[in-house]
Amino acid sequence: MQLPIDFTNRMKEMLGEEYEAFIQSYMDNRAYGLRYNPLKINREEFEKNVPAILNRVPWAEEGYYYDASMQPGKAPLHEAGAYYIQEPSAMSAAELLEVSEGDFVCDLCAAPGGKSTQIAGKLNGTGMLVSNEFYGSRAKILSQNIERMGVRNAVVLNEDTGVLADKFPEFFDKVMVDAPCSGEGMFRKDEAAVDEWSLSQVKVCADRQAMILDNAASILKPGGAMVYSTCTFSVEENEDTVKAFLERNKDFVIEKTSIHEKLIEAGFVENEGMYRLWPHKLQGEGHFAVRFVKRSLVEDEASYKRKPVENLAKKADLKYFEEFAAATLNIKLEGQFIMFGDSIYLLPEGMISLKGLKVERAGLKLGVNKKNRFEPDHALALALKPEDVKQVVETGGEENNQIDKYIRGEVIDCSYDNGWTLVTVDNVSIGWGKASNGSLKNHYPKGLRR
Repeated sequence: MQLPIDFTNRMKEMLGEEYEAFIQSYMDNRAYGLRYNPLKINREEFEKNVPAILNRVPWAEEGYYYDASMQPGKAPLHEAGAYYIQEPSAMSAAELLEVSEGDFVCDLCAAPGGKSTQIAGKLNGTGMLVSNEFYGSRAKILSQNIERMGVRNAVVLNEDTGVLADKFPEFFDKVMVDAPCSGEGMFRKDEAAVDEWSLSQVKVCADRQAMILDNAASILKPGGAMVYSTCTFSVEENEDTVKAFLERNKDFVIEKTSIHEKLIEAGFVENEGMYRLWPHKLQGEGHFAVRFVKRSLVEDEASYKRKPVENLAKKADLKYFEEFAAATLNIKLEGQFIMFGDSIYLLPEGMISLKGLKVERAGLKLGVNKKNRFEPDHALALALKPEDVKQVVETGGEENNQIDKYIRGEVIDCSYDNGWTLVTVDNVSIGWGKASNGSLKNHYPKGLRR
C-alpha cells in the first residue's frame, strides 16, 4: 500500500519513535470483528451456533474477533440478525456512551448502522432510538440493518443535523456523533480511503465536524451524555475539534467513562479524557473517541412545546391487525400506532411529530391492511422471538434442515394446518410463512432470496 507522503510525514512527527511500529501495522493482517445481537440471541447460543469465532473484543460487551476465512456474512444467522459484522475499534464509541434501558438516544451520523444496532441492543426494546443519516442511499442501508437486527423502537431519518437541532431541542438523554472524517484510521481496511485523502480534505472534515457537534449539543438534555468519535488520526479532526467545541459550548465538559481502566488495559491511549486507538497497540483499526456531559440544569422552554404525533391509527384501522395479533401473537405490542396509507407502524412512546421530516423508517412496520385482512411485514417477524408467537417452524439443525429452501423462497414442511407462522433458524426469527395443510407458503421477501 502506497500511503500519501503528506500523511506519512505528519505521522512521523506525531509518533516519533513509535512511527516504525505504526507503519509495520499496515503490513500485518487486520482484525475482523462481529457483535452478537442481544435482541435476538444470548451469548451461550451465539457461541454454540457460530463456532468459528475467536477471542472476545475486550472493550465491547458483545464483540468477538473472527477468522477472515469464516465469511459470516453468508450465513443464515446473519440474515436473521443474530449478529452484526463490525470493525472491532468501531465498537468502542457505543460502549463509551453507556446507554441505559429507557434512554432516548440519537445516533446523528448513523449509516450503515453499526453503532445504532449496538445501542439498540443496550436499550433492549425500551426508550427510543433516532438514527439519522444525511445521504439518502446510506439511510436506506441503515434502515435495512435496523430491520434485520429486529429493532422495534427505532426511527430512521434522512436529514441534515441542523434540521434535527430545530426539531428536537434538548430531547435526548444520549447522543452519538460518529462524525464523517478523512478516514485515515481505515486505510488498512479500505484502500479507496487512501486515494480520497488530502490535507485539504482534512480541513473540510474538521469544519463539518464542528457544525455537527454544535447541532448535537442542542438536542442533548441537561445532564445528558454525548460521545464524539472518528476513524482518523488527525489532530485537527480530533483533539483540536474537541477543544474548539468546548470553547464554544461552556456547559459541556469531558467525562472519563466508568470503564476507563478497562480501556487502558485493552491498549487505549488516553489524553485529557480523550481516547486514541492505535493499530500498532491493539487488535483494531485507528479510532478516536471522547465522552462529554452537559452540565446545564435548566431546560430550554422550547423543549416543552413539541407537537404530538400525527396519523395516529383509529380503532377501525387496527381491526384486522388486532384479529391477526389475537390469532398469531402471545404478546401485546405497546407504543403509538400510526398509519401511512394502508400500512401500520408502531412508534415508541414519547416520539413527537414527524411532520416535515424525511422519514426512512417510522418505527416498526407491522404490516398492511388489505381487503378484509392484515398481512404482517417482514420487519415484524424479525422483531419477534419464538416465544412471542403461537406457531413456529424451526429450519435449522441436522435432522430438519430447511433453511436453504426457505431462503430460496420455496415451500417448506410444517405441522400446522393454517395460520401465520414464524420461521426460525437456530431459534432466531428470520421471516414469515403461512401454513396450509402441513406445508408452509413462503413469505421471505423476494429481494432477499438467494
